[in-house]
Amino acid sequence: MISFENTDIAFKSKTNAQLNKAYWLFKIISYPVIVKVGKMITPLALNLHLPIKRIIKSTIFSQFCGGETIKECDSTIAKLGDFGIGTILDYSVEGQETSEEVENTVEEIISTIERGANDSNIPFAVFKVTGIGSFSVLEKASKGAMNDNERKEFDDIKKRVERICQSAFDCNLPIFIDAEESWIQQAIDNLAFEMMCKFNTHRAIVYNTLQMYRWDRLDYLRFCLEEAKNHHIIYGVKLVRGAYMEKERLRAEKLGYRSPIQENKVNTDKDFNLALEFIVENHEYFALCAGTHNEVSSILLTRLMNEHAISSNNNRFYFAQLLGMSDHISFNLSHEKYNVAKYVPYGPVKEVLPYLLRRADENTSVAGQTGRELTLIQKEKKRRKTV
Repeated sequence: MISFENTDIAFKSKTNAQLNKAYWLFKIISYPVIVKVGKMITPLALNLHLPIKRIIKSTIFSQFCGGETIKECDSTIAKLGDFGIGTILDYSVEGQETSEEVENTVEEIISTIERGANDSNIPFAVFKVTGIGSFSVLEKASKGAMNDNERKEFDDIKKRVERICQSAFDCNLPIFIDAEESWIQQAIDNLAFEMMCKFNTHRAIVYNTLQMYRWDRLDYLRFCLEEAKNHHIIYGVKLVRGAYMEKERLRAEKLGYRSPIQENKVNTDKDFNLALEFIVENHEYFALCAGTHNEVSSILLTRLMNEHAISSNNNRFYFAQLLGMSDHISFNLSHEKYNVAKYVPYGPVKEVLPYLLRRADENTSVAGQTGRELTLIQKEKKRRKTV
């Protein structure tokens, strides 16, 4: 059975200096007060043009991002590739609103696809529908309550999505459509399925994302299987736990409806693992990317694949983690010849800041995340002193 305890393999790509730098970064962001203060003053300092960009870029940015441009990500792509780990270029600029900004985002996403064409180190591309369309229109579309102007705008969003997916199809590079808030997700699910019907007849080009911290997603996955059978497609699924828990619960409480979020993490973990089992049991209809930083779920998927005689390098099965986190999972899986990729966010420092602040927040709020990273780094530092 695979083990994630081998820190020699986990940190093979890091020099002693890089390991120490990662240690101090995780040490700092393990203090909620520091993260809270940083979240308040960093955007202000950047808006006031104070000289902190270099500090951000050499610390938290370099840990969790590949660069400010696709070109700047080249060294990260190559380095990960040296260890058999793929790169998923993620243009992490948010909140684009003008038609010019939206068009630039579409072009940038297509550039990530074209960069990945014929490069074995880039197995997927990714985008968020809210990066190329109005949140409010997606909300209205999810409710099925659009006026004529909103229908026109939604049609424009659909054309952009199709343009991106067509590019992925032409470049033979699978693409993930990220999941978002529950009250706009129905429109995204519908768009993803429509694209699958067009592009997934022979292989999985388009992947939809299922957030298993939602209590209804296991039933939805069963529905996806029936849709795959009925429409003779391969249903691409990126499976994650979820990213909008607090926002979801607050909105549900405020508006007086049942929260779509599981009551506790135990139920989320249970449904995530049941989803893995369901997909593997029906693997002829699915392609899967398991986006998880959870050791138990990762080991479970390796076991399920083995039980169903699915080879570790079967291109329908991938594991994925974020750059700068859970290297003990990514590198040990790759060492055992499983397909692994890292999400590599990029973009201008100021524009990527919301993403970076979420990563800092996540590492203080997710139980054990920072502690686990620190423990593993300390273990490897100690090991290196004895060899």
